[in-house]
Amino acid sequence: MKTIIAACSQNLSGTVSLLLLIYLLFTSLWLIPVLYVAWIIFDWDTPEKGGRRLSCLRRWTVWKHFRDYFPVKLVKTHDLSPSHNYIIGSHPHGILCVGAFCNFITGSTGFEELFPGIRSSLTTLAGNFRLPVFREYLMSGGLFPVTRRAIGYLLSQNGTGNAVAIVIGGAAESLSCRPGVTTLILKNRKGFVRMALRHGAFLVPSFSFGENDLFRQVVFEEGSWMRSIQRRFQKMMGFAPCLFYGRGLTSCRSRGFLPYARPITTVVGEPLAVPKVENPSRELVDRYHELYISALLKLFNENKTKYGLSESDELHIL
Repeated sequence: MKTIIAACSQNLSGTVSLLLLIYLLFTSLWLIPVLYVAWIIFDWDTPEKGGRRLSCLRRWTVWKHFRDYFPVKLVKTHDLSPSHNYIIGSHPHGILCVGAFCNFITGSTGFEELFPGIRSSLTTLAGNFRLPVFREYLMSGGLFPVTRRAIGYLLSQNGTGNAVAIVIGGAAESLSCRPGVTTLILKNRKGFVRMALRHGAFLVPSFSFGENDLFRQVVFEEGSWMRSIQRRFQKMMGFAPCLFYGRGLTSCRSRGFLPYARPITTVVGEPLAVPKVENPSRELVDRYHELYISALLKLFNENKTKYGLSESDELHIL
């Protein structure tokens, strides 16, 4: 339980560190934030140029406790050759992307053992890398901004054997997250396919069964004034404000903001070979986008009954 509290509190650490630095400006320790701001200015582009990964952080014991709380499991269906680079599409977003974080950032589920020679990384909101101190933690764990520049660097300047995981549905998908409903925002998300074509990176679908079961969310209907506020906030800030709750601190029957202990199984599918085309046409992007959706649907349908869903459950793509 202490592990889950610590992991969830990481989302607040960036804001806390920012407020702390502002406070220190008005104390006798004012030189510390001044020097750190100077360092950030000097180091501003590092998150988009490969970052500063610390492999020891991935091996922290705390991540094994984090894995076991739910628990989280990683399932391999096909090999990934170290002679290629990959873009892994991670679905669904859920509220906190627990499956993507646990499998592609921490070493607790054995990604490196299942896929030898493959270095996994995960993209997140670029705004997170503007938060002091927190940016250092994100980079050390192998997270990068979800920008064309950062992803392009990993796929072109870092050799082969790179697997960049992207939670394609993003903040918009989190608004539709609720138990028993699997809705993906994917139909018009084609930027990741264009990036794959430009760099010849193979596309790999992955699906985290159980991700939507960790929290209960108040879902507002499309067209309602509350959904309109959520959409506007998302466009301005990059993330969507969700009204959700989980279990309480002292009892699983009480309400709070800790995730429910529900199993999450992330299944990594078959890689889709993609040619390297520097300036792909819209028709070529659409073609590989359709192939990717077909591969994702196949992955979902072949595994849904194994990991908590019924034969009648369908994957809805918007």
